[in-house]
Amino acid sequence: MTDWILELIERGGYWGIFLLMIIENVFPPIPSEVIMGLGGVAVARGTMSFWPLLLVGTIGSTLGNYVWFMAGERLGYRRLKPLIERWGRVLTVDWEDVERGTALFRRHGHWIVFALRFSPLLRTIISLPAGLIHMPRVKFLAFTFAGAAVWNSALILGGQMAAEFLDTSKTIAEWVIGGMLAATLIAYVWRVVTWKPRG
Repeated sequence: MTDWILELIERGGYWGIFLLMIIENVFPPIPSEVIMGLGGVAVARGTMSFWPLLLVGTIGSTLGNYVWFMAGERLGYRRLKPLIERWGRVLTVDWEDVERGTALFRRHGHWIVFALRFSPLLRTIISLPAGLIHMPRVKFLAFTFAGAAVWNSALILGGQMAAEFLDTSKTIAEWVIGGMLAATLIAYVWRVVTWKPRG
């Protein structure tokens, strides 16, 4: 399984990583930990290079988050609320989540955009409140890019360190990566099935 995913990433090259990272930040089918981690394995194997991988992955992350930022900025509270109420189950987000994110943003300022790039659950959703309160675009993109660059660097380096383990303990590595993907899918399905809007 890991060889199959790694082959897909290597065949897609940097453009494949770029597109996966955009999609992952708009709607997460495959967590960035797997995408960039296996990108790090490709770096260790010599089929990719660290800096181009970091650049395309970080630009992809930034653009994916920018989609949510633009949704918040263009739609505003009045038009966004009905959409969240209608599609909340699929997104597993309700209006209270948006309001909490907005309150968090107002309390901690623009640095929260940078800090939450390291949070698997909140790094995408915070882009919506940032757009809702009209954070300056250049500042949003800069803070998002910087946070994503630090996070992606750690994932690539982790993948490079794990490459030797992947080669020597292939079965265990496949179980670990397969478990991560399965856990992501199960967690999403569980949230969709059990999701209920608050209030």
